[in-house]
Amino acid sequence: MPVLHTLRRDARGLLLVLLAAAALHTAPAPAAAADEPGWTAEPAAGTAAARPGGARPYFYLEGAPAAVLEDRLALTNTTDQERTVTLRGADAYNTADGALAARPAASGAPGAPGGAGSWFSFGAGATVKIPPRTRAVVPFTVTVPPASPPGDHPAAVIAAEAGREVGVRVHLRVSGPTLAALTVEDVAVRGRGAAAVVAYTLVNRGNVALAPELDVRADGVLGEVPGRGPRTLPVELLPGQRVELTEPWPGAPVLDRVRVRVTVTAPGGARADAAASAWFVPWRAAGWTGLGLLALGGTASAALFLVRRRGPWRRPADGGAPGGPSGKPGATTPAPEHELTGASR
Repeated sequence: MPVLHTLRRDARGLLLVLLAAAALHTAPAPAAAADEPGWTAEPAAGTAAARPGGARPYFYLEGAPAAVLEDRLALTNTTDQERTVTLRGADAYNTADGALAARPAASGAPGAPGGAGSWFSFGAGATVKIPPRTRAVVPFTVTVPPASPPGDHPAAVIAAEAGREVGVRVHLRVSGPTLAALTVEDVAVRGRGAAAVVAYTLVNRGNVALAPELDVRADGVLGEVPGRGPRTLPVELLPGQRVELTEPWPGAPVLDRVRVRVTVTAPGGARADAAASAWFVPWRAAGWTGLGLLALGGTASAALFLVRRRGPWRRPADGGAPGGPSGKPGATTPAPEHELTGASR
């Protein structure tokens, strides 16, 4: 019998393995490849700003007001059919959480009509037909308006086809004095325990993009509280932009009143800080303690009520010995009920 049970278990295990293998064999292929546009867009190689090997992750252009800057975009068709790609310039900005994005065409957002995205011109190459398995290089120009203020003007080249868009960043700087400046605002502590975070807002008050570094310090009433050491944030803060960020704080205390100070620095001399206070109270334990105190108070009140309910004992009015009207020992007569309550006879 034990041998028979073992064979049955082995057979069941083999059946499960065969079913899993069949499921893997018949599962449909991932559809991730279908989401690829079938072409790529990147800065063309062969310029002085190129990295070793000719590859560039983005465009970098700099010039004085009224200058005309030139560069080239490379489009590569990786499919067996012709592609028609349209090109345009766009303003770049920070989303609320600090990510980089490009404004859509005709967005109507502030700065869109006269922003750096409107300085781009692709001439006859605004619409490009790319034969199968072919690489096309498209020249473009950036005309800096005469009255443009100095500093960084983030932008992007957008290539689009059939509703799909690919953006290539353009670091565009107008020559002149630069200022690195920022502020820290709206510092607050949210959550408790391991889920505690320090929330804050960064605002770029200067005219150049910043790579901020964060340092969080905390002082508690009950002693030293660990904060968060200096670290570079994974955010590029563009000029004039505001982002709302949170920093995990696993060292938050369980019970204390803490003052948290957030300090942010960036290359170029930018520095700012702000602080906020927060109470840390283990509310669950405090709740049980409060319930216990409430129950204790209720018990004490009930006991006091019973004592008052019984009232004082009175001695006999005839001056006899305690025990009854006749004064005989043992002949005790309880007082009427209405005398215990103090009611009128």
